[in-house]
Amino acid sequence: MASIDCVIVTCEHASRRVPSRYRALFRGQEAVLKTHRGSDLGALRLARELATALQAPLFAGSVTRLLIDLNRSLHHVNLYSAITRTCPENDRRRLAANYYLPYRNAVENWITRRDRRGRTVLHLSVHSFTPVLDGQVRHADIGFLYDPGRALERTLCGAWRRALCRAAPELTLRLNYPYRGTADGFTAYLRHRLPSSAYLGIEIEINQTHVRSGWKRLRQVLRTTLKETLRGMLPSPA
Repeated sequence: MASIDCVIVTCEHASRRVPSRYRALFRGQEAVLKTHRGSDLGALRLARELATALQAPLFAGSVTRLLIDLNRSLHHVNLYSAITRTCPENDRRRLAANYYLPYRNAVENWITRRDRRGRTVLHLSVHSFTPVLDGQVRHADIGFLYDPGRALERTLCGAWRRALCRAAPELTLRLNYPYRGTADGFTAYLRHRLPSSAYLGIEIEINQTHVRSGWKRLRQVLRTTLKETLRGMLPSPA
């Protein structure tokens, strides 16, 4: 497999925070903020540990996606939730200017600066998913989201999956599940901006069942197998 020069870890749905100026919008919605709709349960902790293990920078969202979804494109119908979609246009623009654009631009600028130096960046975007959505059970413990048309992404996800199969054969591991890796999202956006030789965008999705049971062991297995998968692909620390 081709070498990777550096890694960046992101967590778009890291927080359920509502800034004070928007709290009135969430009166009566406090319980929703504590569910998978408010944030990706467990994702920030895993993202921090993966970033530490790989000596990579971590970029994490600072507000709930019920305000504005950092993993959606500006044109996407679900950029704003039902709570904020009916806000005046100026308020929605302010949300984008204060939270969405600073986060997205910071990540993109970090990656493009390295692209200009001819470096290949692996972007790990960490998420978790609810085990049941709209009455449908999700049949996976871990999902790897990528673009099948990009050979490096396909190869890396396959190698990480095989390492996980060896380390934890009891897990159900699926590719491009519970979502398609090419669906609207931050990695899909960045693929349109950067060539496959410069950018690998991988989303990892963890079933939130594991956040409530066996979470410590799963995080350790994910760290160990990812480092094993990337061994020899990353430059040695100085």
